[in-house]
Amino acid sequence: MKQPKTVPTDQELEILKVVWQRGQATVREVFNDLAKQRKIAYTTVLTMMGILENKGHLKKKAGDKAYVYTPTKPQDQVTGGMVKEFVNRVFDGASKPLLVHLVENSEISQDELDEIETLLRDRRKKQQ
Repeated sequence: MKQPKTVPTDQELEILKVVWQRGQATVREVFNDLAKQRKIAYTTVLTMMGILENKGHLKKKAGDKAYVYTPTKPQDQVTGGMVKEFVNRVFDGASKPLLVHLVENSEISQDELDEIETLLRDRRKKQQ
């Protein structure tokens, strides 16, 4: 039997980003934040937050007037899992082709390249 996908979809990730940014949020707060960026229905946000709760990405508790949702995992843990799943699916688990692609990409700024270089240097120091 196929395992259910725990990696959030694009729309689920959009909602999770709002909740991570706020720390906790009601459906109304998430809806209001998303509605500033694009047209979305309140019922869609309600449904998606229920799906995120069922998938284990959000938990809810009763607030004064509405349920308050909090993330079950920090953003870096979820995005790390998404990157790992992407590398496994696209590059058969090898990180090097992804890194080569990123470094050779002309859209990456000099500042980003400098930051990557600093991260690599720091990583090498830790391994010595």
